[in-house]
Amino acid sequence: MKKQNQSSVVEFILLGFSNFPELQEQIFGIFLVIYVVTLVGNAIIIVIIFLDQSLHIPMYLFLLNLSVVDLSFSAVIMPEMLVVLSTEKTTISFVGCFVQMYFILFFGGTECFLLGTMAYDRFAAICHPLNYPMIMNKGAFIKLVMFSWALGFMLGRVQTSWVSSFPFCGPNEINHISCETPAVLELVCADIFLFEIYAFTGTILIILVPFLLILMSYIRILFAILKMSSTTGRQKAFSTCASHLTSVTLFYGTASMTYLQPKSGYSPETKKLMSLSYSLLTPLLNPLIYSFRNKEMKRALMKLLQRRVVLTRHGDSCL
Repeated sequence: MKKQNQSSVVEFILLGFSNFPELQEQIFGIFLVIYVVTLVGNAIIIVIIFLDQSLHIPMYLFLLNLSVVDLSFSAVIMPEMLVVLSTEKTTISFVGCFVQMYFILFFGGTECFLLGTMAYDRFAAICHPLNYPMIMNKGAFIKLVMFSWALGFMLGRVQTSWVSSFPFCGPNEINHISCETPAVLELVCADIFLFEIYAFTGTILIILVPFLLILMSYIRILFAILKMSSTTGRQKAFSTCASHLTSVTLFYGTASMTYLQPKSGYSPETKKLMSLSYSLLTPLLNPLIYSFRNKEMKRALMKLLQRRVVLTRHGDSCL
């Protein structure tokens, strides 16, 4: 990431929620709990799927990748945010800011594509059950996962390199919770018209296209559900689809509002809340929505806990 000579800024100040000093401690406590729950929830899913051979099928391996992304996404943003909330003035170096921006784009972009491929996987499994083993074979799964990670990497590399090449002449206060692209662009002292065109086009391709793919997949799935003879099965399937759609709408909706117009008219506080929706709530909710409601995941978790209890008792008896 290359910085132009005319940039006089060597570090940035993250303001976070400095407009609400009386609430800093409460916000810190809430965010710390959310961060710990997010880490534990996603780590449990990764361990369960990794250890249980019966879950080594595309549906659960997609969930494993999603948990890795969510855990990483949260780890990139939350520690710095907690530091901002616990100190009066938080500085981050020029390079450190753009490293954080890169990983936010990398993991955020990967999640966009991964959620789209997961919806396609569910569509193939429910609407084409007989052909599913051929549609989602090992080769297809590996290609889709690698495609998601590769596109996330490319997004982070291209956008971060471009933004870091702009001149920053001062001020250096980022009125946001992290070094996200739209917030950093507010400090650029140059014409960013071409970048805004790129950002608008890129956001449509990266956010809206996968979201439309998800929407179309779930519409087809809902039609398949309506043909079910079991009322209980229909209700359960509707509940699952509704929770999935709620999660992806929250993620894609707030992300598109943030990135479609980098210098939009939203207030800084509104932008912070929108950012929290996809960087804080989505990694927290995804394990609950996609995994812990799943019967096979519950079975695997109970099996793991029982094995742990047996090993503990055996260890105690040896002593």
